[in-house]
Amino acid sequence: MKPRFTAVASGAVVVFATLLFACAASDSAGTAPLSDNDKVSAAPAGQEELPMGTLGAYLAGRHAQYGRDYGAAAEFYGRALTGDPNDVELMNRTLLLEVSEGRIGEAVRIAPGIVAIQPESPIAGLVLLLDDVKRGDFAAAEAKAAAMPQDGVHRFVGPLLLAWAKEGQGQPVPAIAALQPLAEIRGFQPLRDFHAALIADLAGRTQEAEENYLKVVNATPRVNWRSVEMLGNLYERTGRPDQARALYERFIKDNPDSEFAEPALARLAAGQVPPPRLTNAREGIAEGLFDLASVLNQGETSDLALLYGRLALDLRPDFPLAQLLVAEILEAQQRPADALTVLRTIDRASPFGWSARLRAAADLDAIGKTDEAIDELKSMAADRPTRPQPLFELGDLLRTKSRFGEAVEAYDAAIARLPGGDVEPRQWTLLYSRAIALERSGQWGRAETDLKRALELQPEQPLVLNYLGYSWIDRGEHLDEALKMVERAVQLRPNDGYIVDSLGWAHYRLGDYGKAAEILERAVEMKPQDPTINDHLGDAYWQSGRQAEAKAQWQRALLFNPDAGEVKTIEAKLDRGLDKPTPAGPATARGGG
Repeated sequence: MKPRFTAVASGAVVVFATLLFACAASDSAGTAPLSDNDKVSAAPAGQEELPMGTLGAYLAGRHAQYGRDYGAAAEFYGRALTGDPNDVELMNRTLLLEVSEGRIGEAVRIAPGIVAIQPESPIAGLVLLLDDVKRGDFAAAEAKAAAMPQDGVHRFVGPLLLAWAKEGQGQPVPAIAALQPLAEIRGFQPLRDFHAALIADLAGRTQEAEENYLKVVNATPRVNWRSVEMLGNLYERTGRPDQARALYERFIKDNPDSEFAEPALARLAAGQVPPPRLTNAREGIAEGLFDLASVLNQGETSDLALLYGRLALDLRPDFPLAQLLVAEILEAQQRPADALTVLRTIDRASPFGWSARLRAAADLDAIGKTDEAIDELKSMAADRPTRPQPLFELGDLLRTKSRFGEAVEAYDAAIARLPGGDVEPRQWTLLYSRAIALERSGQWGRAETDLKRALELQPEQPLVLNYLGYSWIDRGEHLDEALKMVERAVQLRPNDGYIVDSLGWAHYRLGDYGKAAEILERAVEMKPQDPTINDHLGDAYWQSGRQAEAKAQWQRALLFNPDAGEVKTIEAKLDRGLDKPTPAGPATARGGG
């Protein structure tokens, strides 16, 4: 049996707050999963081009929406709407899906019909307001913003839109005053300060802009790139390159693995002056919509976040942060092909182009284009020969494909690019990941060295404690210390089914089959469809004298698509059962390691 491991999550886009907001029901109408009574079958494959009645198109749209195939859902609802153009529920469903797919022109066509029947419909009203902005009619946009609902998420939307609509009419002082309601909401003072800075900067009120940017930059111990970029851009444009450089270097100190500041430093070194990051109120509204999408991008509000992200991109198509956010939401919805389409629109020369390429490689792999993903990561490694990240990502990709030897080579090359070839505590995952590839490729000596080093860097890291402790027990080495490691890993992550499985299997290897079965039952509860954990529980049952339950558990394991080698092993156990193993213990333990 091989040690189980849990993947290390990558970071996500971060903005001013991480709060959930209660949204008005009308915001999310049509985006929630359907009840069991609502589930219907779409038209059979091959029949979608046949004439379809209004009801059939509507039902097919609901089925596609339930399955999160939003593109198909929008298409079906559009067909249904053609047959029943006055159904306001159908109009709302179609509008929401058209916006979530980025088809804003279609949404603008539908929105007036909704507003005629439901004048306070928030999303339809927002679509029409933004259409006013695109046409340059900021007075009409201001009137619509002032009339927006004041509950739910609209508490945040309204002040931002009202402020920027006033700025669009050349009224920066009233615009900044219109942002004040945001400061009265807990956690939203930085959002108010940031947009006050943007408005002042656009209006040429340099000192006021600088003061507000500094409030945002200094609001948290670690600076974020967005506020640093805006303030640094102001410094560069106003003849203060030294202040800009100091700000960028502060960001690098706080974020040593980030590449965002590199283009700015190169520009300073070349003596170039950048254009303003924001040139009009339309772009400012796109910034505000992005901020709201970022805050809403979690849990049950992620569908609403996608709407705001798409609307931001409709106003400002070349907005890398919004493009990355929309791609992230699409990836979370298991739509890697759609995410890839968005990522490909990000300019490689932008500060975010590098991140977009890394994400695109992962999406290529997710849609089965693994060779293209590998080529992209190798190309990135060649483009920036000092950057370890693409090689680290390459190692991870190869490891997931069981190409362990190649993965080791990629990790070796990544670590060689670190300053002095030395891994810092925050980079412990490099050692952990390489250790997995080394162990799986039969290089236990090096794997053990990496795991020990990772544990020195992060003594309480449960993933490392689990992997090293499990491996030692499975090999009959350092048994007392190893069991304590796995037990500590479970204490640190008691709800991680894989780590609980490791503890159960450790007791199995030590011959305590009753204890093993008890722990493995808990692991199966946490990961009921994992074939390996179910297989382990079957083994523990058998050795505990519970043969009928063991066979049932092995049969259950076969239902969950185990690897081909595991299938043969499980089928053999179903035929012949298990011999009594020799438990790992002091007599079989080997020292050193």
